[in-house]
Amino acid sequence: MIVTLIRHGQTDWNLAGRIQGSTDIPLNDTGREQAREAARALDGSAATVMYSSDLSRANETARIIADAHGWNDPHVIPPLRERFYGEAEGILTSEFLDRFGPWPTAEVPGAESKADIRVRIVAALREVVAHARANGISADTRLVAVSHGAMIAELLRALTDGKHPAPGVGIANGAAHDFHVTDDDIRWLAPVGAE
Repeated sequence: MIVTLIRHGQTDWNLAGRIQGSTDIPLNDTGREQAREAARALDGSAATVMYSSDLSRANETARIIADAHGWNDPHVIPPLRERFYGEAEGILTSEFLDRFGPWPTAEVPGAESKADIRVRIVAALREVVAHARANGISADTRLVAVSHGAMIAELLRALTDGKHPAPGVGIANGAAHDFHVTDDDIRWLAPVGAE
């Protein structure tokens, strides 16, 4: 099945450069517009089943997308939630660098490890597909799941041997990435020129 992972729209903490992690921060007006833009990008898609993390910024993004197309209310898949950042939750990114060093090598007390994130996002995608199958959703139905930047980035890194996203490049609010998910494999359906 094809699962499209979308990063939630912007929040005030995103705008301020504050690390949200698992803290439940709502969308702002820009984030709602980004969700509407993500919905427009899915125009022409066949009937779709929506999923989201349990954090309100992801769930509201998913609801805006679903409402724009008349799709179902999102099914909540808790493992889609953002990485827990431990002692870094709530601090500014500039503070993060001062306290913990560069992102790629930072070790933050209490933070969920990158290895654990990768295991969790793979499990989340498998849960999305299992839910769809259990509910009789055909294999050619697009599944759309709204998740979070660190989760999507770590999945991409795992599938591209660290090539995507490039160091220092995050996942934009509202950005979508397609993955082919089977029982044995997950593949990124990279846009032309991205491999």
